[in-house]
Amino acid sequence: RALSRRFRKIDVVEPTVPDTIKILTGLKSRFEDFHGLRYTNDAIKSAVELADRYITDRKLPDKAIDVIDEAGAAQWLLPTSKRKKTVGQKDIEAVVAKIARIPPKQVSTDDAAALKSLETDLQRVVFGQNDAITALSAAIKLARAGLREPNKPIGSYLFTGPTGVGKTEVAKQLASIMGVEMLRFDMSEYMERHTVSRLIGAPPGYVGYDEGGLLTDGVDQHPHCVLLLDEIEKAHPDLFNILLQVMDNGTLTDANGRKVDFRNVILIMTTNAGASDASKNSIGFGRGKKDDEQEEALKRLFTPEFRNRLDATITFGGLTPEIIDRVVEKFILQLEVQLEDRNVSIEITKPARDWLPKGGF
Repeated sequence: RALSRRFRKIDVVEPTVPDTIKILTGLKSRFEDFHGLRYTNDAIKSAVELADRYITDRKLPDKAIDVIDEAGAAQWLLPTSKRKKTVGQKDIEAVVAKIARIPPKQVSTDDAAALKSLETDLQRVVFGQNDAITALSAAIKLARAGLREPNKPIGSYLFTGPTGVGKTEVAKQLASIMGVEMLRFDMSEYMERHTVSRLIGAPPGYVGYDEGGLLTDGVDQHPHCVLLLDEIEKAHPDLFNILLQVMDNGTLTDANGRKVDFRNVILIMTTNAGASDASKNSIGFGRGKKDDEQEEALKRLFTPEFRNRLDATITFGGLTPEIIDRVVEKFILQLEVQLEDRNVSIEITKPARDWLPKGGF
């Protein structure tokens, strides 16, 4: 203590993105001489912007310097005939994708092309939910446009509607189209108080303290993912308190004191709350009350502070017989592809084809 009193504490803050670009511009010649190549100005700018966005466990300018250094070193691992003399933006994107452990097509300085066809791509694989898909696509585009607070997840959405209409399928296809991992947790496994600790890790003195949590470890390994909490109404109320922290601040601290970053996560929760009442046949003026009854069911289940932190509550409607026909056709094609790998062909007669939607609807 006597020694520490004689020193003045100086906090070195993380530089901003423009300042980091200036730092790397000054260091560029050193790395060019060492690696024997050239970095374009776009590569330097992309290294800083992508590192700031996708690499969350380190600080600027170190993580941006590591990116351009690794991009130059990667050329030395290639045969002499394939080595590049100039490192461009695409090379930087490949390095950042490797460091951040996400698919290369997901890493880009311009999300416009990827998001432009999001709604169309989802409607191509999920039938009969155009209104829900339009609302989800608009919410994601709004979030990725930067019109939201930077310390929150990309989006927090609640999918409501009857069972079997495509809520989980939309989440799966969204992860597939965006090229990220999907982490799925069935909330029927977390109905008791003691089971909630499995998500963030057991507290000190309890069995499994050193094992970590399923949720925190999963997001730490896949920081860019679609997090699906299926049938959220079955979860213990303590889980809702955990989600409040995630939706409001974008971080969650596990039992070991490690902060896990949720800022690049798309959080999707599904629920059947109110779907049974809405599906009942009503007469006369009762038809107009279905939406109100479903909204009241959500209000009874979720607290106001929980609902206020949601970016959107997206309602899925029931499927008509015409939509069921298209779903049957889709799964028949999938079955044919699976059987083709085993050198087996299938032929479905028209009576069997007509029975499938009627027997399964």
